[in-house]
Amino acid sequence: MKKKYIKNILGLTLVEILIGIVVSSLMMAAMYTTYSIVNTTYNQVVDKAKISRSSRDLVELLIRDVRMSGFKYYLGTNTLDYPEQSYLQFIGGATSIAESHDPVVIIPNSLGHNLIDTVPSPVVKHNAADLCCDKIHIVYDDFNQLDPLQPYKRYKVTYYAIPVTDSDGSNPRYAIYKSKISWRQARTSNTASWPEEGDWVGPNDCSECYHAQLVRDYVEDMEFIALDQEGRLLTPYPNPSSQAGRENLYKVRSVDIRISFRSEKEFFRFDARAGKERELSGFSRTIRKFSDRYLRDSVVVTVHTRNIVDDRIF
Repeated sequence: MKKKYIKNILGLTLVEILIGIVVSSLMMAAMYTTYSIVNTTYNQVVDKAKISRSSRDLVELLIRDVRMSGFKYYLGTNTLDYPEQSYLQFIGGATSIAESHDPVVIIPNSLGHNLIDTVPSPVVKHNAADLCCDKIHIVYDDFNQLDPLQPYKRYKVTYYAIPVTDSDGSNPRYAIYKSKISWRQARTSNTASWPEEGDWVGPNDCSECYHAQLVRDYVEDMEFIALDQEGRLLTPYPNPSSQAGRENLYKVRSVDIRISFRSEKEFFRFDARAGKERELSGFSRTIRKFSDRYLRDSVVVTVHTRNIVDDRIF
């Protein structure tokens, strides 16, 4: 019996195998490119959402405190042997910002807290062209019936910016800090004062007060615009450092707030080309252009100052 040999054996030639490898490589490259684009876009969306989320936290703090500006607590008739209304000394329209009890004081283009008026070493910006930042002092009253020595309270809250860098001095940027101090005036004493700078913690300070609490890093600018009851811009800023500024202290009926944030990491894939720079501007700031890869975004809100009335004592 003779064996039959199959002459036409099925298989792939080397050329066909090479063609298959090339086609597979092209498909894998296309899939990787698609994945890379989708992943990059997703990361950008996440980063932008993170910026928006953290920025809302700061804005909510500002909204709450600005709405409280000028608030006065009235206890009324009581069985606690406390005065019906606040006995705290009120210093309105003072020429000293540090002494002022005015509800809202805005200091444009100023860094650092500077509780005292004369600052030996003023805080210097990273760059003279930087927009950052305005500063705002907010004063409001409260009450604590568990404190028989000083049941009526008065607080001054300050939001301000400080230039910061990484530990190695790189990545210059700005951060927003918050401080809260309490007016010290016992019921049985005529002695009254805000705490001195450097005396933030002690037996005469409130337990809920603090200094230089970081509330938001990676900030590009913080701007406050005061408006009157007609929605008109108050110029100059409500500020006791000048006569015109003092006249505007109790005309404030709303405050426009703009905070511009910067991404922690580079956001865009390429630097902006000349003539196509990314721009950042505010209510009254001049436009500044950026050619780096960082994302900058702004949050703008209007807050009504519902408690401000003119009860200054001169």
